[in-house]
Amino acid sequence: MQDNRSQVRKVLWITLLLNLFVMALKATIGFATGSLSLQADALHSITDSANNILGLIANRFSSPLPDREHPYGHQKFEALGALGIAAFLGIACFEILKGAVERIAFGGKPVEVAPSELWLLSIVLIVNIFVAVYERNVGKKIDSPILIADAKHTTSDIWVTVVVIAGLIGVWQASALNIPQLRSLDVILAFPVAFMVFYSGWEVIRDNLPWLVDEMAIAPEKIHRIVMTTPGVVNCHDIASRGVVGRQVFIEMHLIVDTSDVQTAHKITERIEQRLAESFGKVRVSIHVEPPDYESDDISFGSTEKAEL
Repeated sequence: MQDNRSQVRKVLWITLLLNLFVMALKATIGFATGSLSLQADALHSITDSANNILGLIANRFSSPLPDREHPYGHQKFEALGALGIAAFLGIACFEILKGAVERIAFGGKPVEVAPSELWLLSIVLIVNIFVAVYERNVGKKIDSPILIADAKHTTSDIWVTVVVIAGLIGVWQASALNIPQLRSLDVILAFPVAFMVFYSGWEVIRDNLPWLVDEMAIAPEKIHRIVMTTPGVVNCHDIASRGVVGRQVFIEMHLIVDTSDVQTAHKITERIEQRLAESFGKVRVSIHVEPPDYESDDISFGSTEKAEL
């Protein structure tokens, strides 16, 4: 398996510098205008920078190549890094909601926005779009979960920034249009901003948790159909799989073949491995060849009932 960690590091360093620039710009304008939603958005951008640093740390330990201490590779380090991103998103969501509730309950300094500040925020939006597209494209190209997860986070940041800019435009026009209610947009929009942050974190968890808990990667029935149509196979049972399709999948099975010759049996198993790789991408298959007396109708390994948690 190819080691793409150097490419991941390059992307993370570039996006870290851009995120620090965005964070500083948002924080400066947020405190200058007194905008709660923009300060919350700056907090969101702090997590972007923290995510890049976390990604660099995780990348240091996430070699896909197996070694003596980690015979199944190190890719779970990247999944752990992605869950760390989700944790940062949860913290950001809490801080946004806390600030909004405090503003509603106790009030605060009125928000004042100038056109020049809105133009500066448009630069922030352009940088965020570039970072999200850049990370997502490279992440998909080299199959890096940490880059894909961070790209999702940055995509949520884009929508957060759009919402915040829309609210600040409303605040800016409140006096001109003689609609004082528009000044409340800054606090009101802090709530959907928090929801967007929360949903982004949930997506990261959903995509990476199956890898960490060894959830079934491929239905045993799908594997069984492919194996049983391979010439020379008599029976296939006790099939198990884990990992993530498209990233790395480990497959185990017990097999009975129509031959007593070891070399012929080996060729049959190699053919099975090739067909599974063609169907599911990166797979590492472990096949236990058994004598005819061990034939079984149990396709799945273990109980077919879901365990009660």
